[in-house]
Amino acid sequence: MSASTSPANRKILVTSALPYANGSLHLGHLLETIQTDIWVRFQKARGRQCFYVCADDTHGTAIMLKAEQLGISPEQLIAEVRAEHEADFAGFLIGFDHYHSTHSEENREYSERIYRAVRDKGLIKTKAITQAFDPEKQLFLADRYIKGSCPKCKAEDQYGDNCEACGATYSPMDLINPVSAISGATPVAKESTHYFFDLPACTDYLKQWTRAGHLQDEVANKLAEWLEGGLQPWDISRDAPYFGFEIPDAPGKYFYVWLDAPVGYMASFKHLCDTQFNDRNGFLFDSYWGADSTAELYHFIGKDIINFHALFWPALLHNAGFRTPTKVCAHGFLTVDGKKMSKSRGTFIRAQSYLRHLQPEYLRYYFAAKLGDGVDDIDLNLTDFVQRVNSDLVGKLVNIASRCAGFISKAGGLLSETLDHPDLWQRTVAAGPQIAALYEARQYGHAMREIMALADEANQYINDKAPWALAKQEGQQQAVIDICSQGLNLFRALMIYLQPVLPATAQKSAAFLNDSLTWDDVIQPLLAHRIDTFTPMMQRVEMKQVEAMLAEEKPAEPVAEKPAKADKKKAPAPAADDNALAPVIEFDDFAKIDLRVAKIVAAQHVEGADKLLQLTLDLGFEQRNVFAGIKSAYAPEQLVGRLTVMVANLAPRKMKFGMSEGMVIAAGPGGSDIFLLAPDSGAQPGMRVK
Repeated sequence: MSASTSPANRKILVTSALPYANGSLHLGHLLETIQTDIWVRFQKARGRQCFYVCADDTHGTAIMLKAEQLGISPEQLIAEVRAEHEADFAGFLIGFDHYHSTHSEENREYSERIYRAVRDKGLIKTKAITQAFDPEKQLFLADRYIKGSCPKCKAEDQYGDNCEACGATYSPMDLINPVSAISGATPVAKESTHYFFDLPACTDYLKQWTRAGHLQDEVANKLAEWLEGGLQPWDISRDAPYFGFEIPDAPGKYFYVWLDAPVGYMASFKHLCDTQFNDRNGFLFDSYWGADSTAELYHFIGKDIINFHALFWPALLHNAGFRTPTKVCAHGFLTVDGKKMSKSRGTFIRAQSYLRHLQPEYLRYYFAAKLGDGVDDIDLNLTDFVQRVNSDLVGKLVNIASRCAGFISKAGGLLSETLDHPDLWQRTVAAGPQIAALYEARQYGHAMREIMALADEANQYINDKAPWALAKQEGQQQAVIDICSQGLNLFRALMIYLQPVLPATAQKSAAFLNDSLTWDDVIQPLLAHRIDTFTPMMQRVEMKQVEAMLAEEKPAEPVAEKPAKADKKKAPAPAADDNALAPVIEFDDFAKIDLRVAKIVAAQHVEGADKLLQLTLDLGFEQRNVFAGIKSAYAPEQLVGRLTVMVANLAPRKMKFGMSEGMVIAAGPGGSDIFLLAPDSGAQPGMRVK
């Protein structure tokens, strides 16, 4: 949609990805919602009908187990987390028109409606799947919920797929004394029927849709590789017990969280329509979600979930009789000081920690200054953060108003009837269309540079005119008023342009200037206009505030125990008790593990290694180098193109043969019987395994 399209003809619905309801928000979440909120505020400033809806993603095994661990119901857990999330978003000035929950009747209604529509089209298939099962909890277990002793080296407390001590790979059931990390029971193998959405049947449609301008070029190119390589059926079911919605006509089967989560966009908007606009007949809802809708629909998401939003979601919507997104806007990840956010380094920064020490608009502006329309990662360099906020916002922007306002107030608070420098004013307002086009295209960094260049011109004008010097000269009062009136008009134009990024400062500026800060097509100056008293709008940020925030996040150092005196004669190691259960681990330790589907794009022998192969794994959004002990089962040429699951957030490990950037997961008794994911598993590279 062109930025020049008439505001009256634009109806826009915007969403950002739903945060999962089992933990606090961090600055990575805020990168996305701030990017989205800026775009929405820009659209509203230009007079367009634009709604921004979101919700908490509330279903899944992890929610159910977390609630049980806390001794509360899942409903109580998600209610408490939702309240926390909404408070954090409000703290960062995120202007949702509605924030909802996927655990809602609207979400149940549309999940079932979509399912029935695609089922009736013959797009739902079933298949038997064998998984580890906890007989005590009556729950199917992902490998990360199984622990025991390594069958090779006997190391205790190992995961159900790979030994961290010796590197051996195995089936969870091969562990010595395998136990469920949830109950401590011994797991058993059990077969279950799963329901799949026939995504391969949608290949031709998706080839056309992904090349129709709905995606960034780099995203469309990556999806083209997946489409050419062949899509897989998408597993949409989980077995009871499961916190979610039961599948119609399938007792004991529940919608997998990745089916009903995107439906949350529809449900949140439906609730807004019904409660705020009394849309009981559904006319407003259908005008945005109906198959023939002329409204615009934008999803802002992270690049790690692009396959859900650009393959599964449009295929599901299209076949269920709903409209598909106008644009899926993917962004990169957030790093801090050039590295992934880390709890051990204290740079995994929660929203609450930031807000206790720093103003939200500092971060909003810094992200805006870094963001473009692509999927590159964004770095929060904390030293640069302090310098840029102080230089741009305090030293340039607010400085214009603070240097001019006092002189106008002393003269009675009335601005001049004419501009002192009309050419400078015209250059400033003439930049409006270009800045608007940059906002529209999500090229915020470019827009901020243009705005700050105008701020530099305004400050240079004030420096050259030096009203503080003229004020000391007799008969120069009107000249001072003219100069400062020009300065405040330039400040006003800059605040109109920055209102989407700095809504709180814009509100203060509007009150001070006694003006609405309306972004008209041609911004007119305030002449012979009375202003109010100026009050400080923004304070310099100090590095000590950043350090205090980091100190709050850094985990406490463990207290070192005094080492015991070593005996001169080494004591023999205690005999291993093969019947002893491994210690039960808390669920929170396992919930930290990020399991992702990866495609093996290259494989080769490792010189000097008997068991290892060197694999290049494609996660959809990046590639990793991993060493895997599966040489006894596969030749390198057999692996290329196959799928596996990897621990994607495992810290890189320096090995004898190089750096391994993750851990692959396989199953089997060992030797030549080691198995990766089957080709028809329904997985796609980058898919998170919940």
